[in-house]
Amino acid sequence: IVFADDLGYGDLGCYGHPTIRTPHLDRLAAEGMRFTDFYSAAEVCTPSRAALLTGRYPIRSGMAHNRYRVLRNRSTGHLSAHEITLAEALKSAGYTTGMVGKWHLGVWSINPAGHPRLHGFDSFLGLPHSNDMDPTTTAPSGAPGRPDQDPAWWNAPLYRNEALEERPADQTQLTRRYTAEAQRFIRENKRRPFFLYFAHTFPHVPLFASSNFRGTSRRGLYGDVVEELDWSVGQIIDTLRREKLDRKTLVFFSSDNGPWLIMNQQGGSAGLLRGGKGSTWEGGMRVPGIAWWPGKIQPGSVNTNLACLMDLFPT
Repeated sequence: IVFADDLGYGDLGCYGHPTIRTPHLDRLAAEGMRFTDFYSAAEVCTPSRAALLTGRYPIRSGMAHNRYRVLRNRSTGHLSAHEITLAEALKSAGYTTGMVGKWHLGVWSINPAGHPRLHGFDSFLGLPHSNDMDPTTTAPSGAPGRPDQDPAWWNAPLYRNEALEERPADQTQLTRRYTAEAQRFIRENKRRPFFLYFAHTFPHVPLFASSNFRGTSRRGLYGDVVEELDWSVGQIIDTLRREKLDRKTLVFFSSDNGPWLIMNQQGGSAGLLRGGKGSTWEGGMRVPGIAWWPGKIQPGSVNTNLACLMDLFPT
């Protein structure tokens, strides 16, 4: 599962965006199935992710009405240990499980019980929550005047398993580091069943892209970030092909909720839909959904049935 953060229904080429180039995701849709009516289970991060991993409405796990016990960077709450996650279910079937990226279902530096490795994942590399939740208290020395131009304005912690690997994380390199970690996980587990949950930090603000992508998109910095995310998907698919795993692997791509419209040019697009993140109008809840599995899914399929993140676990 490859999961974007705040990516809108209209942000990909295969969903109609006129200027953001997403050739790898467009190819994924052309070789697989594109959903026209695929929905998140919530309009913001935490309940959406809980629904994906449990296959249950977030209100049933306490991740909706009590989500602020989890949503903030000093929150003590976490996904309940009583919930069976997709990772735990697959582990019981003999799968190796790994997570890369944004968790946002518990801050383990506040409450250790919220760590992904206590909810079914054998390995983890990523952030405990959104990348905007640890701003610096003073301007970094030598940093430009705008926080969106230098990752040193942000104090996001990058963890490998339980160990703090880097703080502040260099957010210009996050997508590339996540991608390399995901590729390593695939290569190391190619001879056994595996489940990889790859939850990108972006395009949640603040936006950062590596030097290979910054300034290259006609859609500005937001487009740079989405195009690098698209590159990342291409790297994952290329790795599966090189390791001859493509016909054994289901890849599903989606987003946790709609675009953060109040961020203006730093937010995405819901296309022709009304509303965005934080709203239960279509733009806040309907998200891209692409399924790819050569030899199993008919190429060029377009699925107009209603489907949702909660369908992935029971399916």
